Amino acid sequence: MPRITTPPQPHIALKDTVLFSPLKLGNLNLKHRIIQAPNTRMRSDTESPGVHVPGPRVAKYYGDRATDGGLQLTEATDICFRASGYQGVPGVFTDSQLRGWRKVTDAVHTKGGYIFCQLWHTGRASSSGMRGERPISSGEIPMPGTYLDGTECKDDPPRGMTAEEIHEITAEWAAAAKRAVDVAGFDGVELHGANGYLLEQFLHDNINKRTDEFGGSLANRCRFLLNVLAAVCEAIGSERVGIRLSPYNYFQGTRDSNPNEHWSYLIEPRFDEVLDEEAKLASLVSENVKSEANNSKPANSLNIFREILQPAGIAFMACGNFNRDNALPKIKSQEADVVAMGRHYIANPDLVERLRNGWPLNTYDRTTFYGADPPEKGYNDYPFYKATQEAQVAA
Repeated sequence: MPRITTPPQPHIALKDTVLFSPLKLGNLNLKHRIIQAPNTRMRSDTESPGVHVPGPRVAKYYGDRATDGGLQLTEATDICFRASGYQGVPGVFTDSQLRGWRKVTDAVHTKGGYIFCQLWHTGRASSSGMRGERPISSGEIPMPGTYLDGTECKDDPPRGMTAEEIHEITAEWAAAAKRAVDVAGFDGVELHGANGYLLEQFLHDNINKRTDEFGGSLANRCRFLLNVLAAVCEAIGSERVGIRLSPYNYFQGTRDSNPNEHWSYLIEPRFDEVLDEEAKLASLVSENVKSEANNSKPANSLNIFREILQPAGIAFMACGNFNRDNALPKIKSQEADVVAMGRHYIANPDLVERLRNGWPLNTYDRTTFYGADPPEKGYNDYPFYKATQEAQVAA
């Protein structure tokens, strides 16, 4: 007896929902609310040690995912030569990198899209062997575990930055933003102040033990980030600047004693690489139960911060574990203005059209998120929906 197979059920087309309504965001006129989240891909070409240039494959990757009136955020990008030391991570500090990025931004703009460059410095998250010099941070507390190159973090601890170095890197962030916009053609920048990298290493009170103007009180711990934010806004205009924060993130040894009080602008917490989804949810639930039991502080919720920002007209982007089903309720409830997706954008170059029309999604391959051999694997080899359909018909 022949086996009867049931064809996959069609998904609901989202084209007539608020996800596809326009939004004025700074100088941008968005035509939909689905943003490409920044994802480290490590696919740039090595020009020399520590200098990685976005080449043709990077231009194709972002160009394929660009949409008319859509916004993309790039992978984290080095502001200066020793900002990370990660293999295949691009920067905006050489002429060749800026020329490479210009081809990326041209590809996006040709399709009517917008693109922001996410700018970072990893601080204590990179080892001496990766960066070529001792890592820097708010102090000398190392991360738990090992660096990406296998070095034990405790065997290669960071050194605390001097106040002069903090001011120098603040100026470098502004200069990097200006290069990104004026030379590389980006529509703006996002400051990476999350996930345990340098700016966040000053924010969290379990890491920042300084006693000078950049440590101690909440105002002092925020000073470095706020100075960078102000400098970048002055350099390129505040309408071109966003910032990413992660108050509930545990990645790379970051944990704050009172994130609800200490943060005012942030993104949706994403399950990191240390705790799996079940463990992180359990931890957050535990914290919320404790809060409700002792009435000492409110339960963890991004709505706290959304309610602060909304009256001021500051756009709120939620990012973390969003998909076809939960993105729409987030916008409909006005808990966010836009939602960013990462993994599904990786696996679906035509993600926006798939969501618009109710088409099924490609399955992502987590093992190729952070580089692959060959580099095209898990990068530019995911099919467009129509190409898949045509191949099935031909077969």
